[in-house]
Amino acid sequence: MNKSSIKIAYLYEDLMNTYGDSGDVKIIKFLLKKAGYETEVDNVSLGTNFDASKYDFVFFGGGQDLEQTVVAKDLPRHKQTLQKYIESGNPMLCICGGYQLLGSYYKTNAGITIKGLDIVPIHTVFKADKRMIGDTHYITQWGEVKAFENHSGQTYFDNDKLKPLGKMIEGYGNNPQDGVEGMRYKNLIGSYSHGPLLKNENIANALVDKIITRYHRRTEHAL
Repeated sequence: MNKSSIKIAYLYEDLMNTYGDSGDVKIIKFLLKKAGYETEVDNVSLGTNFDASKYDFVFFGGGQDLEQTVVAKDLPRHKQTLQKYIESGNPMLCICGGYQLLGSYYKTNAGITIKGLDIVPIHTVFKADKRMIGDTHYITQWGEVKAFENHSGQTYFDNDKLKPLGKMIEGYGNNPQDGVEGMRYKNLIGSYSHGPLLKNENIANALVDKIITRYHRRTEHAL
């Protein structure tokens, strides 16, 4: 690794990249380069050793039930390092399946329960009769967001530890009842927004600021 580069970990890039979620990482790289920073992206996949403390940003994209089942079996070995990274206030973005797997469980259409990392207090239930698909529009602390959603998993907060990423204007978001999209906890963001999400420059720039702050903190600590 080049010590002068910003380090990005892409969790299961080869399995969790539904609807072009890798676009979020490409946008982050573009904006960081524009700000004068080089980046390195590592694919953390099945069997890969992973120490989150060495990274400045962690990305976890979406996947179908099959891919999620495969990833869920490998993911628990990373729980401790991810939990420490998140609790330390470091930036992470999780989209759709990646968002779901940070919670306690995801119940599939077949009634199979996929255990998540149980890092954040959410759970997700697949509802075959209610596919939530289409354009979304919601308001966040950084302004409005327009994106696209396509999911049958309905996600619910299990306590008030979390804040929603945004309040829905158009679309479903987490579920048809709550009127909110995604979640925020410290500098962790979870969302159902594809498109990709970070085509919304207000969100992308806010995240880039957090990544740069993390980079300087990490590299200064290493001196």
